[in-house]
Amino acid sequence: MNTPTHTEILTGLRTLALRPSGGDLPPVVINEQDGSPMVLVPAGSFTMGDGLDKESPQHTVTLEAFYISVYAVTNRQYRAFVQATGHRPPNIGARIDSLSVWHEDGCPEEFDDYPVVLINWDDADAYARWAGCRLPTEAEWEKAARGPEGSIYPWGDRWDENNCRHRNNRGADSVAPVYAYPEGVSGYGTWNQSGNVMEWCSVWHDETDSANTDTGEESLRQERGGCWRYPDKFAFRSSQRSFVVSKAVNDFRGFRLVLPVKMGE
Repeated sequence: MNTPTHTEILTGLRTLALRPSGGDLPPVVINEQDGSPMVLVPAGSFTMGDGLDKESPQHTVTLEAFYISVYAVTNRQYRAFVQATGHRPPNIGARIDSLSVWHEDGCPEEFDDYPVVLINWDDADAYARWAGCRLPTEAEWEKAARGPEGSIYPWGDRWDENNCRHRNNRGADSVAPVYAYPEGVSGYGTWNQSGNVMEWCSVWHDETDSANTDTGEESLRQERGGCWRYPDKFAFRSSQRSFVVSKAVNDFRGFRLVLPVKMGE
């Protein structure tokens, strides 16, 4: 069985987005502002956390329906955002495994389909607002990653080192294109929620700590997903959680978008 090309994938997604829904929510939409294909995650309850560590205890969470990006936001999309808004580009001159991606004159087209990195939480949030979306909450991110079956990894309950980008299989490269590793697609149709780059989420680690910014102490933002720097399979679970200051800029962290569904409109 041949693996579909990226063009074939996008063509199929756009076809789904145009399919009449018969009154139901379409399974895929294309975000008008930035062209992101987004898949529907239906309303309902799911078990958040896998109980395998103290950071991810099992508990039931109920969510409204929402759409989430099939892919992480790419350099191509972020370039359009920078050009349209004048927002600062990703950290100019920073290096990704000796590969400089963004320069003063932009990002080379050969990296268009790679996830944008070297952006902090405020950058990701600004892009999401420009795109008419927002960043996912932790619960939304995890539900999408675990799929309808609530799997430990996006692709199932067994670790498979060939299903995502990580330290042990990346070779001389770092990040991979957003459409790499089709075997790792989640049950809802999201790509690379495990591995490649970690992803910013929308809320503070502890909302009550947000007042700490008044005293010079910065609270933490949540990030999800494992990344190409990590070697341990434990870090690639859909429920794995970690926290970082919102101003952090790294070569292994990007983001994807959520578009809430307003029922009855």
